[in-house]
Amino acid sequence: MPPPQSRRARQAWGHIDWLLNPFRRREVAEIYDLMADDVLTERGLYLNLGYWRGAEDLDTASAALAHLVAETARMGPGDTVLDVGFGYAEQDLLWAQAYRPERIVGLNITPSQVAAARQRVAEQGLEGRIELHEASATAMPLADASVDKVVALECAFHFRSREDFFREAQRVLRPGGILVLADIIPQPPADGRLRRLWQRLDWRLVAGKFLIPKENAYPRAAYYDKLAAAGLEHVEVESIRDAVYGPLHRWLAANPQAVLRLHPAARWAARLTLRLSPEVVYAGLDYVLASAVKPLPAQG
Repeated sequence: MPPPQSRRARQAWGHIDWLLNPFRRREVAEIYDLMADDVLTERGLYLNLGYWRGAEDLDTASAALAHLVAETARMGPGDTVLDVGFGYAEQDLLWAQAYRPERIVGLNITPSQVAAARQRVAEQGLEGRIELHEASATAMPLADASVDKVVALECAFHFRSREDFFREAQRVLRPGGILVLADIIPQPPADGRLRRLWQRLDWRLVAGKFLIPKENAYPRAAYYDKLAAAGLEHVEVESIRDAVYGPLHRWLAANPQAVLRLHPAARWAARLTLRLSPEVVYAGLDYVLASAVKPLPAQG
């Protein structure tokens, strides 16, 4: 096994290469392996940006976003829940305790996260209720009509493509089942040529670094249409960006010690963005809470 200093040095070089090399494209699993568990939250291993209405810190905001997704899905006892892109399963541990679904099945393509999440589930004695798999969101190893809820908390922008995920979610949901996503998409075009130009540049920068495929780059109206085209109904796509980006940015600026929890090679990028206003940093990014229902069979 290489010495820790060697691993840390390779990780540092990986961050620099990822952030500064415009010619190097990594796979999604490589990026999350690189980020490892150097997360901004202090008390848990959440990877989401948080829902900040009434929240005072990132741990509280991240849990609030998990609660918002669960409540939008009407998660509860007796449900079989499919969590796609579960990260370190922090939200699954929360949902198991707070909403008591019968079973949570998780899919994730990052092996290191799957291994760490399984260990965390085992430590809490929840292996019988939370079942985690290394598998793709666009080719799910689940039977048709086998789950009651499908949730994707801040990950579907990675899927190649999100439309394929919508179709798979529709397939595995039971009639009347609910799909809920917390997701990042481009902002609708602003007024003014310069503002629209900056929006496009901002989106391209984020999409390039976080491997958001071009086929996933569409605004709210198209998002709605694509959910409906997948055979889902009662579609809702609500922007909650004002409760995500600005409050997160201001909290991080006021709490610089949180940035110290990132890998040292990633801190400079975080500090650089915090010198700018959130209106500049997130100009091209929308953040939506989306939901849809699989239709019941026609009567008669």
